[in-house]
Amino acid sequence: MRYPISMAEACQSEACALQTCLNKNTYAPEKCDNKLRELYTCCQTMYEKAEGQTVQPNSTACPMRNVVERWMKDHPRERKK
Repeated sequence: MRYPISMAEACQSEACALQTCLNKNTYAPEKCDNKLRELYTCCQTMYEKAEGQTVQPNSTACPMRNVVERWMKDHPRERKK
């Protein structure tokens, strides 16, 4: 089963925004943390929507599911005081 183009392109705009930010900030990742979180949140949502499906989604913009899950676990949202 192949996913529609929209699935293959899932999170592409977030990935492009991250790349633009990194290019603009001379690859200073700390200045692009919000863009990185947006990308990983998008990827996590994509994977969650595919729960229980026979074929798992595959987006060129997203790392493998276990990488996304580990990153999200290691980088919880900071709570505002």
